[in-house]
Amino acid sequence: MSAINPIERITQERIIALFTKQLGYVYYGIWEERTSNSNIEEKYLKAFLQKQGYADILISKAINVLSDLAHTSSGNLYDRNKAFYSKLRYGVSEKTELGEQNESIYPIDWQNPLNNEFGIAEEVTLNGNKTRRPDLVLYINGIAIGVIELKRGTVDIAESIRQCISNWRETFNEQFYTSVQFIFAGNNTQGLRYGTIETGEKYYLAWKEDEDDNTGYKLDKYLKKICSKERFIDLLYNSVIFDAGVKKLPRPHQYHALKAAQDFARRREGGIIWHTQGSGKSLMMVLLGKWILENIDNSRIVILTDRTELDEQIERVFREVGEKDIVRSQSGQDLMQHLTATKPRLICSLIHKFGNTGEADYNTFIKELRENPVQTQGEIFVFVDECHRTQSGKLNETMHAILGSAVFIGFTGTPLLKQDKQTTMDVFGRYIHTYKFNEAVADGVVKDLMYEGRNIEQKLSSQSRVDEWFEAKTWGLNDFQKNELKKKWGTMQRVLSSKSRMEKIVQDILFDFNTKPRLNSQMGNAILVASSIYEACKYYALFQETELKGKSALITSYNPQTGDITKEDTGANTETDREFIFKIYEQLLRNVIPKANKTKTESYEVDSKERFRKEPARMKLLIVVSKLLTGFDAPPCTYIYIDKKMQDHTLFQAICRVNRLDTDDKDYGYIVDYMELFGNVTESINLYTSELDSEGFTKEEVEIVLKDRLKMASERLETSLETLEAICEAVENPKTDLQYIHYFCGNTEIESDLKANEYKRVALYKVIVAYVRAYTGIKSEMLLAGYDEKQIKRFDQRLEFYLHLREVIRIASGETLDLKAYEADMRFLIDHYIQAEDAHKVSPFDDISLLQLIEADLDKAIASLPESIKHNQEAVAEAIENNVRSKLIEAHLLDPKYFEKMSALLLELIAERKRGVIKYQEYLRKMVELVTSVNKGGGKDLPKTLNTRGKVAIYHILEDEPQTLACEDAIQYHKQNGFRESLPKQNLLKKAIYDVVKDKEKVNEIFQIVEANKEDYR
Repeated sequence: MSAINPIERITQERIIALFTKQLGYVYYGIWEERTSNSNIEEKYLKAFLQKQGYADILISKAINVLSDLAHTSSGNLYDRNKAFYSKLRYGVSEKTELGEQNESIYPIDWQNPLNNEFGIAEEVTLNGNKTRRPDLVLYINGIAIGVIELKRGTVDIAESIRQCISNWRETFNEQFYTSVQFIFAGNNTQGLRYGTIETGEKYYLAWKEDEDDNTGYKLDKYLKKICSKERFIDLLYNSVIFDAGVKKLPRPHQYHALKAAQDFARRREGGIIWHTQGSGKSLMMVLLGKWILENIDNSRIVILTDRTELDEQIERVFREVGEKDIVRSQSGQDLMQHLTATKPRLICSLIHKFGNTGEADYNTFIKELRENPVQTQGEIFVFVDECHRTQSGKLNETMHAILGSAVFIGFTGTPLLKQDKQTTMDVFGRYIHTYKFNEAVADGVVKDLMYEGRNIEQKLSSQSRVDEWFEAKTWGLNDFQKNELKKKWGTMQRVLSSKSRMEKIVQDILFDFNTKPRLNSQMGNAILVASSIYEACKYYALFQETELKGKSALITSYNPQTGDITKEDTGANTETDREFIFKIYEQLLRNVIPKANKTKTESYEVDSKERFRKEPARMKLLIVVSKLLTGFDAPPCTYIYIDKKMQDHTLFQAICRVNRLDTDDKDYGYIVDYMELFGNVTESINLYTSELDSEGFTKEEVEIVLKDRLKMASERLETSLETLEAICEAVENPKTDLQYIHYFCGNTEIESDLKANEYKRVALYKVIVAYVRAYTGIKSEMLLAGYDEKQIKRFDQRLEFYLHLREVIRIASGETLDLKAYEADMRFLIDHYIQAEDAHKVSPFDDISLLQLIEADLDKAIASLPESIKHNQEAVAEAIENNVRSKLIEAHLLDPKYFEKMSALLLELIAERKRGVIKYQEYLRKMVELVTSVNKGGGKDLPKTLNTRGKVAIYHILEDEPQTLACEDAIQYHKQNGFRESLPKQNLLKKAIYDVVKDKEKVNEIFQIVEANKEDYR
């Protein structure tokens, strides 16, 4: 089996060889027993700085600064890591003596990557609140820069990622990670994932490059790509970003785009970076801007956006990465002044400040600019956000008149339509780099989209009565006046008739919140797009009369002013549209306390968006018109309900609100269309394929396919069931529980058998969960999906079968399934489908373990076993035996002598049962006695003074009560904090035990108990 599923040690040795023999890293050794492990290995750092020619006094000061920062526990990890990175990148500023100029001491030679010493150590014991031992640590000049955790191929990479995350938490070894920049998790089957400090599990990234190369393990391939000396230095220097409390590393497409854009910038050539919505376009601007300012002499950057929020964000992020010479222009005149001065080097501006001249004098304005060009200073690079919509017409002409010699780089998240191509290409040039929708979905950067059109029909109850009423009310008006009123009346008809329609949409959305797995689980939320502010307010009012009262918010461009309604009173006992809007906003803003420098409306919007992002259970629905549909400030969600006519780029950006990553139970982003925006899926594909500027791309590369929800749900259901049937096909006939146990577990008495078949069980568990997800997603709509009663019954029966099979295999193997990633789905299934029928409970034991149940009531324990086990004496026996064995293995170190006896009794009992010497009922009685002894964990007739597990275990070795108590006193008096991680402290404790027992062999046995028992010997 080792050749198929090698143990971690073999993989680790292969990776060490890769680093030392292929990448040229120095092997530092196994640092498991080394007590002085640090994230700053001063010996190596000092040797490097001496080689660089720094004065000894500067070297000493720099090392002290770095060590103090690396080892401090003040502040949070993010701030410490950010401060340490700043010292790495910009150097430590010190002076040799008072009165001298400060010098910068660089711990890493960024300009000459091969001048640095790259090292690797394995099994590096980290001593902190809890001892951890990362598999591999990467050092540059003695500074811990990277950590690698490896798992064997049958262990999901998610487990390695979770271990990485727990290592940097305060509970464990947070301090060591002050200097760490890259954290890697990997195995032979799934390859490599990377993140950094405080990166959540779902944001660990996979590298992507040279996909055609399939010669070796992907783990090795991408460690070589990322950790080669030149690449690693480049990534560290040019691609690490600290953004508003979140440390970010580049995704592969961002890094490759940065390298391509650098080549364009060196040639002073402009172009377009097309990275699909949600893939980090704003961060791309910052990475490229930072590089240009540092590498192109006399360069200046103008970043043009069309949203104030993005303008503010760009400025903030540049300041976060250390760029201080930056300003946001306040007006067109202010922008001109900045452009004609030599500073600042980085200017943020709203795009409309180039086009704020009135229509009448526009031509004169352009003529004057051409006759008297603006004398801009420096080599200007212009970044234009969403270039497809900000480059047209007058803006285009104005920008070129003012910044004619500048290099223009356009950024867009949506593909260019043919109608935009000419103007866009004229301004920006060819594509620099593209990252298309299908690539982002395949890479797991965004979620795929699921489309569903819903039709809410409307009709007037009596058109003749309406016409009759209209004629009566317009008697005496001429034809012109009647036509004008009919236009108004047509609008009124739509508003009046839409009330029932809006009520139906509200009920439809509420139904989703009660039945759709993600919305129902409190983890997902939604955005409703209304056609107007008036309709948005109507929707808001309707939702306030439902269960979403207090959990929905209204976000529009409206800001109430008293002047809005001063001329609205008609004298009738009705309210106009404006009065209604004003009333709704007055109600929702009544208890809002304005934040600093913000209006009540702005404060309400900030709080609502924050809750929507961070507390979806408290803010489930945002009702919007235009705001929050485009740009970085638009919050992600699971569903978007569209009741507004939209098209082209605006529509695509809006629906991409739902393609953002979220918790693990989010599989798709769902678009519900009440306006027949697409008509059908084909029309949508046509829009984004026939109208695209293909530029040599294939249709498959550029198309955005919106999946039909029920069709996709059906495919997921059928595929997952087919996969389950295929996995179980190899089980021998007659396919009873015994054959399933033998196939998925082997011989449950042989631990190596269980381990060898672990990969089969992992595959089974995963696909069962996939089937559960697919089942819950379509259960209430199976008839709509085209299934008949017979087919539906089969899906139900197979679900029940596979849930019971999972329990059989789990119990037989003594395993506890890790359902962390699937808790929400399983909880939904239990709440809505399983617990409705008692016989379908997923877990038969609730919160009581099988061994506790056996001790309390054997009959009840057997009755609680899955149906396919409890009627089979052989299966019952194996289930009980395996659970007892697991308990014995788990508790053995806490009391070896006692549990060795228990293990011997178990083996003897199993042997008797198999030889037929003992009858089934007698076997069960003896098993209850054994389980009772195991649960008590000490044996009968023990002295009352032995009141802890530790004392009992020592007594089983010494068999002398006074000596046991003397030994216990010596241990408690001499054990020191952290003795498990310190060899000197261990030796001191062993000497104290020896002074009592006078036997080296017993000293070692007792010390093993003390080391394993963390409850009695903390």
